[in-house]
Amino acid sequence: NEEQKLAKQLIIDNQIVIVTGRAGSGKSLVGAITALDFLNTKQCDKVLVARSAIEVGKSLGFLPGDLREKVDPYLRPLYDALEDMIPFDKLTQLKETRIIEVAPLAFMRGRTLDNAFIILDEAQNTSVAQMKMFLTRIGSNAKAIITGDPTQVDLPRNQKSGLEKASRILQNIEGIAHIQLDEEDVVRHKLVKAIIKAYEKERENETENSYHR
Repeated sequence: NEEQKLAKQLIIDNQIVIVTGRAGSGKSLVGAITALDFLNTKQCDKVLVARSAIEVGKSLGFLPGDLREKVDPYLRPLYDALEDMIPFDKLTQLKETRIIEVAPLAFMRGRTLDNAFIILDEAQNTSVAQMKMFLTRIGSNAKAIITGDPTQVDLPRNQKSGLEKASRILQNIEGIAHIQLDEEDVVRHKLVKAIIKAYEKERENETENSYHR
């Protein structure tokens, strides 16, 4: 839709774009489609898709397999999104040659990424330190797309979301843009819109009741 087209244009025109919105609003899809466009037109050398593995990070030692096998289930939604757009054989080849890389956010520490298109998915679950680390990995001729839903933060209660802080303090910087998609942009099953609205209405009712107590 028009908002998603605007988000794509902002990605083209800026080096860093923060895309926030509810589940199914097309945040990750817009980022992935634009990344593949850049890859196919040789405007970037590689695509890196990262995600905070904070939930599994607490229990990695109890899971079977090596580190890759432990984190792969958590990264499965990212693989699914890519497989929807790229034939499996082609995607396998791109991953084996590391032209497309899907990795936990922690794997980016110490790296500088030049000529890359980087997507940070589920960014609401990054800490402030993780977000700063991510933003400072960006090298020359690189683009970074940060997607997340501020209403679905899974961090411990005493930990602030890196997405929230970045959205607030990075305003009015040339080369950085922010767009918010809402429930009208939801591209999943029509019931998803109804579910989102029902939860939003309940949240508003709870807020109003607590105010009157």
